[in-house]
Amino acid sequence: MQAGAVIIYKSLLLSPPSSFSFPKMPPHKLPISIHALLFLFCLLASTSHGRRISVTRNSTYHSNTSTAVYLWPLPKHFTHGDHTLSVSPDLTLNLQGVAHHSSIVQEAFERYRDLIFKSWAHAGSTSEYDVSTLNVLVSSDNETLQLGVDESYTLYLGAKQSGSIVGGAIIEANTVYGALRGLETFSQLCVFNYDTKAVEVYNAPWYIQDEPRFAFRGLLLDTSRHYLPVHVIKEVIEAMSYTKLNVLHWHIIDAQSFPLEVPSYPKLWKASYTKQERYAVEDAYDIVDFAKKRGIHVMAETDVPGHAESWGVGYPDLWPSENCTMPLDVSKEFTFEVISSILSDMRKIFPFGMFHLGGDEVNTDCWNNTAHVKEWLTEHDLTTEGAYQYFVLKAQQIAIDLNWIPVNWEETFDNFGENLNPLTVVHNWLGPGVCPKAVEKGFKCIVSNQGVWYLDHLDVPWEKFYTSEPLEGINNTAHHKLVLGGEVCMWSETADTSDVQQTIWPRAAAAAEKLWSPLEATAVYDLNQTVLPRFQYFRCLLNNRGIAAAPVTNFYARRPPIGPGSCFDQ
Repeated sequence: MQAGAVIIYKSLLLSPPSSFSFPKMPPHKLPISIHALLFLFCLLASTSHGRRISVTRNSTYHSNTSTAVYLWPLPKHFTHGDHTLSVSPDLTLNLQGVAHHSSIVQEAFERYRDLIFKSWAHAGSTSEYDVSTLNVLVSSDNETLQLGVDESYTLYLGAKQSGSIVGGAIIEANTVYGALRGLETFSQLCVFNYDTKAVEVYNAPWYIQDEPRFAFRGLLLDTSRHYLPVHVIKEVIEAMSYTKLNVLHWHIIDAQSFPLEVPSYPKLWKASYTKQERYAVEDAYDIVDFAKKRGIHVMAETDVPGHAESWGVGYPDLWPSENCTMPLDVSKEFTFEVISSILSDMRKIFPFGMFHLGGDEVNTDCWNNTAHVKEWLTEHDLTTEGAYQYFVLKAQQIAIDLNWIPVNWEETFDNFGENLNPLTVVHNWLGPGVCPKAVEKGFKCIVSNQGVWYLDHLDVPWEKFYTSEPLEGINNTAHHKLVLGGEVCMWSETADTSDVQQTIWPRAAAAAEKLWSPLEATAVYDLNQTVLPRFQYFRCLLNNRGIAAAPVTNFYARRPPIGPGSCFDQ
């Protein structure tokens, strides 16, 4: 019997097995079911051509003796064989466990079935298929979606062996959100063969055991600089689920426009570009619900005290003066009453446990040049820098009182980090270096280094997105857990409905693998040989699923192809 068990890999290339060992499951993980154990036994007993990854980081890669695995992002542990399975176009779902009535899983199965099969495909009356049922076992019916929810899953996929009671496809997960991640991986293993006009799974049997490296895997979407219709936001969320990103950071409001309805202060959205470029409360609820069904959190942002000029269009008293429209007036209690009401209204919409309060790029000069604000500063013995700190801390307390963990851009830490609320999550953006300092002080951190993870920087190639390491500079391993993860940012000064998807994709997917897959899988030297073909394949998969992902190899992102050719070569 040759080895065909679970492995830990160090690149996407596979080599013949020499030895194997089972990974130790953490105590909180779901125990493997009887069905899974039987299936794994059959896999080990019957597979004579198992494959495992054993290439080290500094190895030479030989494509003529290796087989590429076209999964994105790469799973944590997997093994496979060399057989081909047929999948029935009438594939059914057998949802088991305490969550057997979960509409989240049932609806996801229908979505993925539509992606996998051609609309005209139906099983023939005499056809026999290796996989006709997808068995999904979920051990918890708790569908609460909060940061750190268990997204692990185990996937078994193989033909039923003679004399065996198991076979086909099995996904096991502790939560429905782990089941969603397993469904995505299953869908990527299913490939339509145009010669046989059937869906097939190559290199079976598969055994995959997977979980994310980081809990926070985000994408910022800016709808203030350019309004994005609800259907476009949903398309972005859908594409995020294909890459296993799990946080939509919705930068709804900024200086340029205020498109969101706030019932407590209904004049605020007078600052929308037009009445047609707005989000009603019902729209926001719809987006949050849509995202939850795909295992994606929505973290809203209200950036204060800077980036808030639009607020004064409906309520001019929020401006220090007509000549000083930003930052918001720190001297008036009315300012904080409005902030409190905005956050209270938004708390009803956004259940995610974190709320972004911005706090970046605050130019306080005009506070000093506005008579009543300067008088207030003198009365409170504050400099403008002190007033900036006062504003941020007061806004943080409002969020905390609403049971939110405050997130702030890194300038707040750089200017008065020692006084930030200990719950603060510091959001890096200016460059490398702040997260090591923040975690050293005990703060949690999110990485979004603009030099490598800003999608509006069109001259940043996919390779930089892929090779950026969130834990860089953090030498104390005890502090690694304080880095929640990372986020790519789609600022929309030059992006709208016409080009936002091809600006985001596929580069955001490069960061998504960095945030999901183990470090050993992504720390490779020769990207062109080990990653590029698989990345191009995934870009084509996005295109086939209706996502306008731009060519991978163009010098500038979102540009169209420079000439004729295959999607897989661009």
